[in-house]
Amino acid sequence: MILYAEVECMFYEGHSLKQKRSVIKRLMAKLRKDFNVAVTELDYHDLWQRTKIGIVTISTERNHAEKVIQEVLRIIDTFVELERTITDVEHL
Repeated sequence: MILYAEVECMFYEGHSLKQKRSVIKRLMAKLRKDFNVAVTELDYHDLWQRTKIGIVTISTERNHAEKVIQEVLRIIDTFVELERTITDVEHL
C-alpha cells in the first residue's frame, strides 16, 4: 500500500525565503527521521509565505500507512511557524 499526501501551508511570521527554507528543512528532517517517509517541497519555491509538501509512505497494511500519514499531519500542525491549509491524501 502506497499512501501519498500533498500538504499546502502558509507562513505568516517569516519575511524571507531564508526563514521559510529553514523551517521547511527542519520539518522535512524531523518527518524523515521520526516516520521514515519520503518528503519534498513540491511547489511555491519562490514564495516566502507559501509551500506545498509531498509525503509518501509505503506499508504492507493500509491501516498502518494511514496511521503514519495521520501522525505526520499531526506533527506538521505542531509547527507554530506555519499553518496547514489544504491537505489531499491519495492511495496509489
